[in-house]
Amino acid sequence: MRFYRATSFLFPRNFHLRLFTLCFVAVHLPLIAFCGTEVALGRWDWRVFVPLLLATVVGSAAAIGSVWALLAPIARATAMLRALQNGERIATAPEGGTDLIGDLLRGVSHAAAETTARIERLSDAAETDVLTGLRNRRGFLDAVAPLLQRERTSVMAMLDLDHFKTVNDRFGHDAGDRVLRAFAQRLEAGVRRSDLSARWGGEEFAVLLPDTALDEARDLIERLRAGLRIAPLEAGPGLPITFSCGLAVARDYGTLAQAMRRADEALYEAKRMGRDRTTA
Repeated sequence: MRFYRATSFLFPRNFHLRLFTLCFVAVHLPLIAFCGTEVALGRWDWRVFVPLLLATVVGSAAAIGSVWALLAPIARATAMLRALQNGERIATAPEGGTDLIGDLLRGVSHAAAETTARIERLSDAAETDVLTGLRNRRGFLDAVAPLLQRERTSVMAMLDLDHFKTVNDRFGHDAGDRVLRAFAQRLEAGVRRSDLSARWGGEEFAVLLPDTALDEARDLIERLRAGLRIAPLEAGPGLPITFSCGLAVARDYGTLAQAMRRADEALYEAKRMGRDRTTA
């Protein structure tokens, strides 16, 4: 560190140029010594000077090029560290040998792997509903956006558990949480792999059915409702769980927000009509 600090006056903002300057001076020392000796002896031999000068120039170029190549892994490691500080993900890191540079690259690679894994865990946590394990609102919107860019029919479904306030009032919030988790499992098992489901908030759930006609979407929701009748999900004795649903064809509206607003309006229409039904 002493030599590093002592030479900091040479290009203090550029380590590469500082190193190249030192290499340039070191390579030219024999030429300088030759010139000094010739002057001291009062003679000058061009036959020795010219080859020595050419060898010095070639040696300088080779030394600078070699040092530049050797510094490339350090530059890459520095760029990776800067990316990590900015919260970016590092896909792959270069591998080094068993020398000092290899140790540096392995350290940076390990830090990159740990940081990337931490970012992914935080990202998953930020987009997942803790209670049900489904996507939360943010995760749903992020996943839905690319699907709606297709020129195909997709259906937006908004589902709301009926009389859920009664569940919390009669049996407590723990029972309400169990109902939400159980319904989320039924919902996830009842939709297709291509469908996206999420807990939108409270007792409300959202489902996007891509590449699906309105009648197909209604049939799928009704199969889910039939499953609740065959194998009832009860919050407590005498209180089976049902849900209301509103549907909207996403392509019929300009934005996802408008399609969801229409599905939400259809949902409340289903509730006004007596609940435990699907409207579009």
